[in-house]
Amino acid sequence: MPYIDVIQPDLAEGKLKEIYEGLIESRGKIAEVHKIQSLNPESILNHMDLYMTIMFGHSPLKRVHREMMAVIVSISNKCQYCQVHHLEAVKNFWKDDDKLESFQRDFEKAPLNEKERALCLFARELTENPEKSQEAGLVNPLKEAGFSDREILDGTLVVAYFNFVNRIVLGLGVDLEENPGGYKYE
Repeated sequence: MPYIDVIQPDLAEGKLKEIYEGLIESRGKIAEVHKIQSLNPESILNHMDLYMTIMFGHSPLKRVHREMMAVIVSISNKCQYCQVHHLEAVKNFWKDDDKLESFQRDFEKAPLNEKERALCLFARELTENPEKSQEAGLVNPLKEAGFSDREILDGTLVVAYFNFVNRIVLGLGVDLEENPGGYKYE
């Protein structure tokens, strides 16, 4: 149960109602992480702009890789809400329940390729040990795995974004929806 007041869609008026309707149109439904920001509707718009840029914007970093990194950050932060949501997105790309379970349990033992494993290690280390980024300590393995500077930038943005969102979810008591799937993933 949220720790602050939340305006539900059926009670929304004005700008908030427009935002909720836009979310339903663009994403298929309204997530609890958006509803938690209902007291500050402008923050929902800015949040969605950031999310769409980082997770859906043009990038040489594949969508599935961005979703994988979101899951790893959320596992590190013990954010069940974001783990479930973004595992659904990974599942949409992989369509392989066994691989998904293995990935969630321990990505280091999951059937990932070298580049995928490097991204997941980067996401975990930047989340848990950001001080290791001094003197490119976390970036160099990505370069060695063949990632471009743009891919590294976009991966870093994913890690930073999910640390931000995990704090909102955990800090304000955002509940997982009864049916967390069903969003537009591509």
